[in-house]
Amino acid sequence: MEALQTIQVKLGERSYPIWIGPHLLQELPSYLEKLKVTTKQKLLIVTDSHVEPWYLTGLKEGLEQAGYFVCSYTIPAGEESKSLQQYEQVLTYALEQKLDRRSIVLALGGGVVGDLAGFVASTFMRGVGFIQLPTTVLAHDSSVGGKVAVNHPLGKNLIGSFYQPLAVIYDTMTLKSLPKREVASGLAEVIKLGLIKDRSFLEWLAEHKVQLLGLEEPFLSHALGVACQIKADIVSKDEREEGIRALLNLGHTFGHALESLGGYGKYTHGEAVSIGMVMAAQTSEYVYGRDDLKQQVQEILSSYGLPVAYNTDWSEKQILDKMYLDKKVLAGALNLVLLEDIGNGKVVPDVAPELIINAIKAHK
Repeated sequence: MEALQTIQVKLGERSYPIWIGPHLLQELPSYLEKLKVTTKQKLLIVTDSHVEPWYLTGLKEGLEQAGYFVCSYTIPAGEESKSLQQYEQVLTYALEQKLDRRSIVLALGGGVVGDLAGFVASTFMRGVGFIQLPTTVLAHDSSVGGKVAVNHPLGKNLIGSFYQPLAVIYDTMTLKSLPKREVASGLAEVIKLGLIKDRSFLEWLAEHKVQLLGLEEPFLSHALGVACQIKADIVSKDEREEGIRALLNLGHTFGHALESLGGYGKYTHGEAVSIGMVMAAQTSEYVYGRDDLKQQVQEILSSYGLPVAYNTDWSEKQILDKMYLDKKVLAGALNLVLLEDIGNGKVVPDVAPELIINAIKAHK
């Protein structure tokens, strides 16, 4: 296992590299040179109030010493910043700084920063280049694949677009500053990829949970590299989620409903998806006549300290109603990602509401 991982997302003229390893932010000017970003192009760093005190000053100084014009905008940390109001404020700042069509947006942070900054980049001057600089474990998922968005009061990620970055530059040293809860939350999305596509990877994750929760190298870079490779392969085949890319939504329709009902504060995204994956496994048992899926999913998630049931007074109908606001509902039918087996996810159209209700009820 090498610490530095290089992965290619193959999308024709929109193809781009993912670089994963320690100390990459210190080498950012050399990576910009590889991407043919010149010092004539202005750079806008979008970050949040948690990340700023850790990394912004050093990153700006390094870029300025290399000859770049750099400005930065800091949003409040948290899901609430994925809003149309913050989106407009970042656009206004970009215009005030006289950014132009050749400028580059750098998203320095987790999924909220990446989604918001990417949506800004996709619409500013009808689209400028942007680079993902993830600083959370969870962002291994959100930074790859080109989904950029903001939330609406009625649901998550309902306003957005598909817009691929120029690159993902993933400095694993930035993960050292994360709270343990955020590390486990991010690893939920890594586990998801094993569940839908790769049983042997899932077994490796079960074997190395101590090293991964401890952010030990080279285990961490290897896990993130495999996860990004699985996602890159899927995205390369289905960029706009018209087919197999929907597999990446395992647990998300349930999870987004829990996040929304909790005001995006009770559960982290990974925690909500963890509960959602158990509910999806339970639904899978109903649909495929199995009785051995839920326990396997529960075991690995709980071993990482992730929740496998919800502990609120929300009714099953409240959760189901929220699920029907999800983007994956088509013509009034709820399509779910289920597990035909561990390592073999399937998109199942029009799942019967009573099966979903029973799965929710079983995990309260």
